[in-house]
Amino acid sequence: MASPITTHILDTQAGRPAAGVPVKLFRKEQGEWSSIAEGVTNDDGRITDWLEGQTRIAGTYRIWFDTDAYYAGKNERCFYPEVQIDFRIEHPDQHYHVPLLLAAHGFSTYRGS
Repeated sequence: MASPITTHILDTQAGRPAAGVPVKLFRKEQGEWSSIAEGVTNDDGRITDWLEGQTRIAGTYRIWFDTDAYYAGKNERCFYPEVQIDFRIEHPDQHYHVPLLLAAHGFSTYRGS
């Protein structure tokens, strides 16, 4: 069984995990984005159970983060109301961890482990 695609959001401005962020996972199929999973980050800012029981295939994927909802829940405004991260899976048997470092006026990402 293939290892999962996971994500983790760290609110770098607050210095803690970003809990309660709505997140969706998409796969590009024939030029169109298809939603394949969704969830909400846990208290540690993580989603670790996507694609439970599904076979992961090589291709291009997108993780969409509803950052506007996260900041609205904190009674704050943000510059980026949503963040999308597109990435490629070439080896479906590998673990793909895609973290998001988030602040109200900036973000960054990297391939995690």
